[in-house]
Amino acid sequence: MTGHDGTPGTPDGDRPPPPRFALDGYTWREITHLLANLPVSLVGFIYVVTVVSLGAGLAMTVIGFPMLSAGLLGARLLGKMERARARALLGVRIEEPSPLPLRRSGGVFARMWMALKDPVGWRAVLYEFIRLPWGILTFTVTFVSLFVLWPLLPFIARGLTNVDRVLVRGLLSPSDELERRIAELESDRGVVVDTAAADLRRIERDLHDGAQARLVNLAMGLGLAKEKLVEDPDAAAAMVDEAHGEVKLALRELRDLARGIHPAVLTDRGLDAALSAVATRCTVPVKVTVDLVARPAAAIEGIAYFTVSELLQNISKHSGAKSASVDVWRSDERLLIQVRDDGRGGARLDGGTGMAGLAERLDAVDGLFVVDSPVGGPTAVTAELPWRDPEGTARRG
Repeated sequence: MTGHDGTPGTPDGDRPPPPRFALDGYTWREITHLLANLPVSLVGFIYVVTVVSLGAGLAMTVIGFPMLSAGLLGARLLGKMERARARALLGVRIEEPSPLPLRRSGGVFARMWMALKDPVGWRAVLYEFIRLPWGILTFTVTFVSLFVLWPLLPFIARGLTNVDRVLVRGLLSPSDELERRIAELESDRGVVVDTAAADLRRIERDLHDGAQARLVNLAMGLGLAKEKLVEDPDAAAAMVDEAHGEVKLALRELRDLARGIHPAVLTDRGLDAALSAVATRCTVPVKVTVDLVARPAAAIEGIAYFTVSELLQNISKHSGAKSASVDVWRSDERLLIQVRDDGRGGARLDGGTGMAGLAERLDAVDGLFVVDSPVGGPTAVTAELPWRDPEGTARRG
């Protein structure tokens, strides 16, 4: 495996290729990193010593803590540059830590306190503080080896840069997986709130424009029929008959609205029956296969139902398909859904068919949404949800 410049790449993740006596491109990048350690670590050491000493020395004054918090934010930038240097020269791939949410933290003191307790900034300070002696050592050994021990230089460089890799991973990586997970959950929470607000607005609009308007007309019609009951019984009977029709339409709209919130068939009989009912409303023949020994939690079951319902609506409106299929099954602790059709294809997440919204909803509950739809078809949409047992049910392996 080779890089873009023809030099050996990293065949296994970010693990470097084995060293050899030839000074190839990968070795020269390691040598460059080691020679740059001295000036880079000198700048970082001077910065952190100045910031920490001034911030601690002036802690009892007005400017002490603000200076220290600003210095920690600057240390974050130094850590970012060091991660970039390690990626470029050592092939070490490290995720960037989550940015501090300073804009959402409130006032000046809240922001300052957030910066002061930032573990990423303090680890960057520690990294820059201990790097100076190591930078002096690596620069000296590498520079001398270029002239005296150059046949062994690839092996010397590999040993020294391996220590650099450990330092970068240990001190400049994000705060474990937990920090990345917290950032994802914060983003997902916003998606869930927006989705719930949109659903609430839709329900309010449907009630106002549909059932509520019909009930108002019904009340007015019955009032007029009451007035005409004595004077014109035939007209009153016609008005009552019309009101009876309005009642039926209002009840149908209320049932449709309730089905849109959470269909009764899903609650009573589970996904198999509910998806079969949805499939009968599709304009394309749909084969439904649900292979589940037990039912998942109601929330997961509801998301699965509405995902399939939205996809089948897309098939009816946009696919031009002659047949479709829905498969639902469980694999370990995941609920898998696959919807296929033999239509024209070309479906995309940004195609305006609501798929982007489905992807966001599934992502908000730690799910996945994958669209495979080449132009000309067929289309296969795969959704994956975490399996959660209903409350009070033992978790099965």
